Amino acid sequence: MNKSELIKAVAAKAELPQAEVAKVLDAALEAAVEAVKKGESVQLIGYATISVAQKAARKGINPATKQAITIPARKVVKIKPGAKFAL
Repeated sequence: MNKSELIKAVAAKAELPQAEVAKVLDAALEAAVEAVKKGESVQLIGYATISVAQKAARKGINPATKQAITIPARKVVKIKPGAKFAL
């Protein structure tokens, strides 16, 4: 399901115009992205938790030259599914 299909599905379930659902979805996603960029976690109880995790620096190999390289530490987005996503 892509974003436009999600908007159509939510609009049908909520009996709201697609344009209104699109605005709300965009605003919710932007708010979540801003919170995660600040280092906060976003908890959608039962659905998912979105947070920032720190990955340590590590050794790697350049596949083109086969030389050892150091991959620097970085921050990554971590998404943990909630109970409602249990299959």
